[in-house]
Amino acid sequence: MTEPTVLRPGAIVLARHGEPAISRKVKLTAEGYGRFWAEYETRGILPGQAPPQSLVASATHAGVLLSSIRPRAIESAKALNTTEAFTQEAILVEAPLPPPPFPGWVRFSPKIWGFLSRFWWWYFNFHHAGQESRAEAEARADVAAAMLIAHAETGRDVVILAHGFFNFMIGRALKARGWRMTFSEGFRYWSTRKFERA
Repeated sequence: MTEPTVLRPGAIVLARHGEPAISRKVKLTAEGYGRFWAEYETRGILPGQAPPQSLVASATHAGVLLSSIRPRAIESAKALNTTEAFTQEAILVEAPLPPPPFPGWVRFSPKIWGFLSRFWWWYFNFHHAGQESRAEAEARADVAAAMLIAHAETGRDVVILAHGFFNFMIGRALKARGWRMTFSEGFRYWSTRKFERA
């Protein structure tokens, strides 16, 4: 009697989008950073960028290609120029970045505000300004990880174009589900991290 074929799960590649089309050469108050982040969420990527060939190759050979619904992720997926159609998934959007309630005379660059906002949101779970909390985002990341694993268990590689911090959270959820990271380029624009079944 022939044994049933057991498919080896495909790999899961978490890729960050390209550089967004928005200037960070400003100093902002906390309220100003809130407006900056809201605008950032609506922007695509700077024109003229070319994704690295390693990412293009991964996407070309993937059986499943996904992006978040944010313009910067969608445009990054389109920039891969693969014949593989991609699906936009709302569950892959970035975790929110509500700025801490600092007084109006405090002004920082968006980079500093991003760091402070993420620290506040991550370590002071009560600080989410009515937006998604860390606990809620972690639950969403776990659901996203389960979705990616379900695709990979069909034997197909999965590539997603999404966001730096939420990709980090998905990676944590994948590890908790028994997957291991076998390759990492960190979290810069266009970087990838690869996960395989342990």
